[in-house]
Amino acid sequence: MITLRQITLRRGSKVVLDGASAVLNPGEKIGLVGRNGAGKSSLFALLQGQLHEDGGELQLPRHWRSAAVAQDMPETTQDATAFVIDGDTRLAAARAALAVAEASGDGLALAEAYSACFDAGSHDAHARAQALLLGLGFDTPQLERPVNSFSGGWRMRLQLARALICPSDLLLLDEPTNHLDLDALVWLESWLKRYPGTLLVISHDREFLDAVTSVTLHLESGQLKRYGANYSRFELMRAEQLTLQQSSFERQQERVAHLQRFIDRFKAKASKARQAQSRVKALQRMEKLAPVLAEAEFDFEFDEASNLPNPMLSLRDACFGYRSPDGSATTIVRGVTRSVMAGQRIGILGANGQGKSTFIKTVARTLDLLEGQRSDGKGLRIGYFAQQEMDLLRADDTALAHMLRLARDTEAAGALAGQATREQDLRNFLGRFQFGGELTQQRVGSMSGGEKARLVLCLIVWQRPNLLLLDEPTNHLDLTTREALALALNGFEGTVLLVSHDRALLRAVCDEFWLVSHGGIEPFEGDLDDYQRHLLDLAKQRREALAKPDKAEKTDKVGQPDKATKAAKADKAASPDSLSAAEQRRLEAQRRQQLATRLQPHKKQREALERELAQLQAEQQALHAQLQLPEQAAPALAAASQRLGAVEQAIEAAEEQWLEVAQQIEALEQTD
Repeated sequence: MITLRQITLRRGSKVVLDGASAVLNPGEKIGLVGRNGAGKSSLFALLQGQLHEDGGELQLPRHWRSAAVAQDMPETTQDATAFVIDGDTRLAAARAALAVAEASGDGLALAEAYSACFDAGSHDAHARAQALLLGLGFDTPQLERPVNSFSGGWRMRLQLARALICPSDLLLLDEPTNHLDLDALVWLESWLKRYPGTLLVISHDREFLDAVTSVTLHLESGQLKRYGANYSRFELMRAEQLTLQQSSFERQQERVAHLQRFIDRFKAKASKARQAQSRVKALQRMEKLAPVLAEAEFDFEFDEASNLPNPMLSLRDACFGYRSPDGSATTIVRGVTRSVMAGQRIGILGANGQGKSTFIKTVARTLDLLEGQRSDGKGLRIGYFAQQEMDLLRADDTALAHMLRLARDTEAAGALAGQATREQDLRNFLGRFQFGGELTQQRVGSMSGGEKARLVLCLIVWQRPNLLLLDEPTNHLDLTTREALALALNGFEGTVLLVSHDRALLRAVCDEFWLVSHGGIEPFEGDLDDYQRHLLDLAKQRREALAKPDKAEKTDKVGQPDKATKAAKADKAASPDSLSAAEQRRLEAQRRQQLATRLQPHKKQREALERELAQLQAEQQALHAQLQLPEQAAPALAAASQRLGAVEQAIEAAEEQWLEVAQQIEALEQTD
């Protein structure tokens, strides 16, 4: 077991742990929770030996092996599968010993090395690595692509796969879901449930913690408190403690009474029925969560919109994608005919790369509609939360400068008549989102991810939108702030389109779901549980397709085809047929020629896409380097950031096209 006794840990002048004690038993799956900045990552560094305690005693079993996700971005031409296999430290050591034994010519050492390689799983390492990659969302053609051809988020998935393949007794995962979409997240949950060692995970995803963990370790004010329960049960237990504090209880009751008055007043009025129902849902959640929210960093609500056009917007034969600098268009989603009605709460589902963000960006007018017609309701006002907050913010500006510019632009456009635009009023509004004092003058580029997310929410709320477009709004929010967002959205009277891998937020906010898949958008008939089952079925089919018996080979102790397999192949190749050998050779040559003719245009297209990807990825790396240069002019920084967004979209589209072409080639080869 792991034992912490009266541990004191300092980071600079800050005391992270102050006489903290806890016991972690073998095989337990533990969620480490606490506010942002409480010291959770520092505790991980302590357990990994990267930091040392300033006082107290830390006991780790001597024989335990630990694994964690490396935070560096790898730069290597090694293919994805081989890169993941190298994460298996036991196998890497065995193969190194084998190389030494082969060089020495020592027969006994060679036999021992072969045995060690087999025990380390060399015979199935390739299959294990690819199963992990497929589960984390990689497609079959990507398994052999070089690591440096992937974007940053996909490289972090590769690092996660390396941590999972490494044999370990202690697995430390710090926000493993940040770079995963919903299908990969569901697969990771099922994998971690089967993990036999001790798991310690930091996450702000409530449902992920509930599904995986059975113990919660709460870090607060330098102290560790252990709860023998998953996150939801811990939250209830903690809420019961907090309700004993009279001030927290009174605040809860005030908010409950406010919602109840609205429900009582409008529940029988047809035009307000949907809004009243949203308040009922908010009230149900608040009765459980308000004591926890009482000590959250902030809470907020959306102001009532002046009007709710119905429909909000209509699309007819719409095609979504982007245009390259040369004017050529790449279509990702096509033929969409749908209307977004007032009061709808729609969750947008779909695998990574299918076009969810492209759809949201087009509705937000960040991208142009490629084809078709769009009709906006009179008085439509959109509030847009981008997946990358810096797409909406300026790194060199302050929070107050953003508010002043927004007020000036809004006033010039003649929108939101009567909205207070005096500087003091804007400062007061920023204070509602905990931007007060010196923080209003802090450069956005130096803010934390959570502070940037709060600023974007502040700008959206000030505009009083009636249509909210939210693309992964919780990426940098802690658990209590996510709950505050869920409550605010349940109190919002307008329409919500939400893309998120946070299932707790989707369940709390959305009444229906749209699925973006195979180039189209259709309603998903079912709930999130149905969608999770759908994703697990798809993942199972992909694994089975990869491991078809007719494609599998028996291997020797170091992962090479064994003699029996080679002999079987030779026998099969030499088996007689009713035709003569010469006739068989002639027909085989003719078949190969026909196949080559059919494959030629597809292979040319694939090569062109590979050249395009190489150019785009080189430009992407150059832009990343440019953005890291100090003391840049704001216009140059904004232009580089905008171009980087366009390049990353182009990379995503080119990868999708490459995958389609590769699948066409594979289909032709299999049917031949």
